[in-house]
Amino acid sequence: MESIRLVSREYKPEDTVVTVGNVKIGGGHRAYIAGPCSVEDEGQILEIAELISDCAHILRGGAFKPRTSPYSFQGLGEEGLRLLVKAGSSFGLPVVTEVLSEAEVELAAAHVDMLQIGARNMQNYALLKKVGAQSKPVLLKRGFAATMEELLLSAEYILAAGNSQVVLCERGIRTFSGSLTRFTLDLSAVPILKQLTHLPVIVDPSHGTGRWNLVEPLAKAALAVGADGVMVEVHSHPQEALSDGPQSLKPDKFRALAAELNALAQFLDGRSGGI
Repeated sequence: MESIRLVSREYKPEDTVVTVGNVKIGGGHRAYIAGPCSVEDEGQILEIAELISDCAHILRGGAFKPRTSPYSFQGLGEEGLRLLVKAGSSFGLPVVTEVLSEAEVELAAAHVDMLQIGARNMQNYALLKKVGAQSKPVLLKRGFAATMEELLLSAEYILAAGNSQVVLCERGIRTFSGSLTRFTLDLSAVPILKQLTHLPVIVDPSHGTGRWNLVEPLAKAALAVGADGVMVEVHSHPQEALSDGPQSLKPDKFRALAAELNALAQFLDGRSGGI
């Protein structure tokens, strides 16, 4: 694609390594991003951060939540940012949160280590330019009706605005799965994107399926096809979660998954001669 320039392998053949706090993603560095869909209160986010602090690399948590229904929990806003940062700093984890509008970008950038652009905003070009003007790394999720080319062009907006620290995230697309899964996780996107772009690519099996019992096998599959990490929703009491409980792992299940992912990564690195 002629319009894909800065994100292309032709422009930059070597892998980009994105640094989030003290965590590296890409170029052989894998990262596990984990935490609740929403920051609900201080006790909740501190408990989860403590329980996953020795197996996750980056803590996620939503302070501003885009919800399909206007009556659903919309997040705690600036208070949510404060609590997320407190939890991260308390247990040595850099943090990432989603921004929904240009007005939130500078506020969030002043608090967190990484800014997330969610699926619904992947083609919000004013927002992409705004995060592109920041110095914080950006996690860019693929829209659930977006092609891989459109995802790359959205990343191009961010790089063209001056920010080269971008991580792409495959999080599932709408197909014909009906009610069996929330979306269809397009794992074929991982090797294709890694051929086309130097940017790191991670996978979100939580949103990709909407079912906690599918997260483990698809997280492993993500690493097997070359992903630079996974993003997993974790909640101590999923049945009481204010958002996305059915797709959230309990902390003990995430800890077990992280151990299995580490073993798989070691095997993959050994098979390829190491990184």
